[in-house]
Amino acid sequence: MKRGSFQAMKRLNKSLILNKILNDGPISRAEIAKDIKLTPPTVGTIVKELIEQQIVKESAQGESKGGRKPTLLVVDHDAFYVIGIDAGPRDVTIVLTNLQADIIDRARKDVPAGIKKDAYLKLLIEETERLMNRNANYVDQLIGIGVAMHGVVDAEMGVGLYAPNLNLRDIPVKKVLTEHFDLVVQVENDARTLALAETWFGEGKGVSNLLAVNIGSGVGAGVVIDDELYRGKAHIAGEIGHMTIDLHGDVCSCGNRGCLQTIVSGEAIQKRAEQLIKTGVDTRLTQASPTAYDLYQAAEHGDAFSLQLLTETAEAIGIGLTNVIHTINPDRILLNGGVMKASKYLLPDIQRTVASRALTDQAKATPILVSKLGDNASALGAVALILVELFKRNGEIDV
Repeated sequence: MKRGSFQAMKRLNKSLILNKILNDGPISRAEIAKDIKLTPPTVGTIVKELIEQQIVKESAQGESKGGRKPTLLVVDHDAFYVIGIDAGPRDVTIVLTNLQADIIDRARKDVPAGIKKDAYLKLLIEETERLMNRNANYVDQLIGIGVAMHGVVDAEMGVGLYAPNLNLRDIPVKKVLTEHFDLVVQVENDARTLALAETWFGEGKGVSNLLAVNIGSGVGAGVVIDDELYRGKAHIAGEIGHMTIDLHGDVCSCGNRGCLQTIVSGEAIQKRAEQLIKTGVDTRLTQASPTAYDLYQAAEHGDAFSLQLLTETAEAIGIGLTNVIHTINPDRILLNGGVMKASKYLLPDIQRTVASRALTDQAKATPILVSKLGDNASALGAVALILVELFKRNGEIDV
C-alpha cells in the first residue's frame, strides 16, 4: 500500500474511532474494535494517539465479562475550546465554548448601519479579541474559530459572496481572521450553521434529512441530505426566503417581488402591522410599529387584530414549507429565529397549513418543531463548524 493510501486509511480509522467515542462513550477499546470492525491493536494505537493529543481520556471502568474490568473512554470536552461567531447584519454574537458547546462566555455587539467591508471585518476581529482577552486562561487551548455569516457564502473559500442586508460583497472572512489569529477558521452561511447546530446539539441529532429554518430579520434555511450539509453549485441552497409567494407583492431586498421574506420576516410583519394600524383598526396594541413579539403579547390578551396577523404570517410560512417538503421531502423541520418567539400562535397554524396542502399523508405529517437552541443557535452552529473538522473530516486538527 502506498504511503498516501495508508495515511488516508489511518485518518479514516481515527475519525471513525473518535466519532464512536463521541457518540457512544463511555466505551471500551474492545467494544470500539467490535463495532467498527477494526483489530484491537489498530484501535489501541489510535486511542493512544488520541489520549496523547488530549482529545480523549480514560474514565471509569466498565463491567467485567469474565476477565479484567475494561477501562472506558470518553471525549475530554474540556481539553480544548472553540470560538463561534454569529456575524449578522444587525449584530454580532460571539461565544466561547468547550467541545460539547457549553458556553463559557458570550459577547454581543451592534453593527452600525451602512458599515463598510473593512470596518465589518475589523469589528469581528476587535470583538473576538475582547472576548479572548477576558478569557486569557483558555486561549492556549483554542483550536479554531467558526463564523456563521449572513448571506451567500462560499464555504470552501471562506468568503461572504453577498450579504444583502449589509449590502456588502466578497468579504474575505476566512483569510482575514486566519491571518490575524493564526487559528483554524471555518466560514459558512448562518442558516446552514443553524442546521449544523441542530444536528450536533439539538432536535436534529440523528436525523439524516433535515431542514432548519431561521425566521428573523430575513428567512433562510440549512438543508441536510443523507447526513451531509447541502450547499448547491452556486452556494444558495436553502435560500427559501427568496421563494416567490406573491407575484405582485412587495419588493424584496434581492430585487424580486413577493418573496416569502417580504411576508414573514420580522421587518415584514412590523411593516404590515404599522400600515394596518394607520388605517385605524381596532387593536389593543399601543406601539405604532409592533414587532412579532409585541403581537404575541397582545394576542395573549385576546387582541383579535394581532391574532389575525399572526395567523396570516403562519399560513405564508406553511405555504413556503409545503413547497420545500414537495422539493426535498425532509424527515424533520426545525424553526428558529426572532419571529418564532411567537410560536405559541404561529406553530399550530403552520402545521395546519402544511397538513392541508401537502400531497400525501406522510408529507402532511412531516414533523415541524421549534428549535430549543434559542438565540445562540447560529453561534453554536459556528462552533460545530470546527467540531466537524475535528471529529468528522479526518480526525486531525492542529491541537
